[in-house]
Amino acid sequence: MKKYHLLYLLSALLLAGFTSCEDMLTEKPNSSYDKDGYFDSEAKAEMAIMGIYSSISDKDHYGWCEMAAPASDDTYYTSRTHSDNQVHDIAHYRINSTNTWVENLWKFKYQAIDRANMAIDGIRHMTGYEENKKLKALEAEARFLRAFMAFDLVKYWGDVPFKTTYSESYESAYQPRASRETIYDEIIADLTFAKENTEWATAGSDPERVTQGAARALLMRVYLQRAGYSLQMDGKLTRPEEGKRKEYFNAVIEEWKAFQANGYHDFHPGGYDTLFKDISYGTQNPKETLWEISFFHMQGKRNGGAWGIYNGPMVGEPTGLAASEANQHMGRANGFFIVVPEWRGFFEETDTRRDVMVCTYQQRWNAKLKAHEKRELKAGGWYCGKWRREWMSPDSWNKNLNYGDVNFCPLRYADVVLMAAEAYNETGNAQSTAWELLNRVRTRAGATPITEANYEELMAARKKTHQLTFIDDTTPQGKFRTALYWERGFELAFEGQRKYDLIRWGVLGKALKLFGEASSVNKKETKPYPAYQTFTEGKHELFPIPLKEIQSNPKLEGKNNPRY
Repeated sequence: MKKYHLLYLLSALLLAGFTSCEDMLTEKPNSSYDKDGYFDSEAKAEMAIMGIYSSISDKDHYGWCEMAAPASDDTYYTSRTHSDNQVHDIAHYRINSTNTWVENLWKFKYQAIDRANMAIDGIRHMTGYEENKKLKALEAEARFLRAFMAFDLVKYWGDVPFKTTYSESYESAYQPRASRETIYDEIIADLTFAKENTEWATAGSDPERVTQGAARALLMRVYLQRAGYSLQMDGKLTRPEEGKRKEYFNAVIEEWKAFQANGYHDFHPGGYDTLFKDISYGTQNPKETLWEISFFHMQGKRNGGAWGIYNGPMVGEPTGLAASEANQHMGRANGFFIVVPEWRGFFEETDTRRDVMVCTYQQRWNAKLKAHEKRELKAGGWYCGKWRREWMSPDSWNKNLNYGDVNFCPLRYADVVLMAAEAYNETGNAQSTAWELLNRVRTRAGATPITEANYEELMAARKKTHQLTFIDDTTPQGKFRTALYWERGFELAFEGQRKYDLIRWGVLGKALKLFGEASSVNKKETKPYPAYQTFTEGKHELFPIPLKEIQSNPKLEGKNNPRY
């Protein structure tokens, strides 16, 4: 297990002196270092890259607030429905432009982009840059991270201010909205450079650093999102014309062919359940995890994460212990996020993903026995189970009640396989390949391979309660789309992709309505999963731009996203 936590912390302190946009895109830079004089060695260039990573892994960015962005979808929601101007309002589509978590997401994404812009410019102007492969590899990392953040901006806010130069003044920081298509072009250019100037992972690679596989996987995701629906400034959901969409699908296939040609990346050798237990424990294996955002909590310092603490099963806080006993027991976990319980019944009994996705118990503290005890819960109280306190290393069990050391993996091989399968199906001429790839994922999990021949049999039970009327499955392509709808839910729930899959397919509102109306949790008068009632099509596919930014940046002309 190799981590760069101390390097992140050091680089954050060093870069704080000359990095702009510490609060919002429009904040005045406060430079106590000369950027042009700073980049005089590979070591300092490396530190600049660590500064970008540090911004992404900040506790108020991917460490915590990012958990709220993909909720709610058809698989999960938050356990509380009161208004908080934070996570619960985001998850229940009661969001407004003063939401503090949305402000944090906006702030840190622009901060990371500005740090990347500074690093890229500084590295390019270093002596010997053209002949130095190490410097180009560092630039490739910076460009990957800039692309990763820019993609978040497009998914979350659509057309936004964007530039690829460092903000050195108020005047350079203010920007009008840029078309998402222009931003997509920049993202693809960055990722193309990244894949051409980074190495493929090997068994000895550190998945906390960007490799060629991560760049290619992100490119696949970008092409699929770009090919799908997105909410425009006129309040309409549109997608590209068919010729352009086919071009994007073929680009996805080309990246998949590169994965095949390289041959290293594959499913985790220990299986699906071991994959997530290892992630919680901190055991790294770059075979399936193409890139991990690193977290390591030090009291009073940055970079702690809440993965498995706020989006894992609830764990009672140990009490009545002597100081010498505390580290022998798990710390508290709050369990904010709840699974839509019907999903558990959709899995086959043999599918190992079921009991990873859905945790049916909580850990209560027995003060008398000084021990945690499992307590099974009824449907409607089940937790997202992919990250858990009990799976964490004892070294991080109880070091902090709200933060831990569990990394977040935004890119993994199973998603790459499913993205390739989708692209083959959408080209319309490689159906057998599409089914074969989808079934690789199912076979790893112990699920029955699905084909056109047994499609109706395997879908029969789901259709009784959850008929996907918004997908026409009377054609071969439609059957595959329906199978993929379910498969991406089984495989990738809670990992940040589901909501944006549903948006690009143009079905988020319909899926929320189907699952919300059918769910047993909403049979009571107080509905804990209200997204099907509160979601507004033509509005909630995007977040509002924070009010502070609207008020600060005159080039936004006082206009927010549709209906905000």
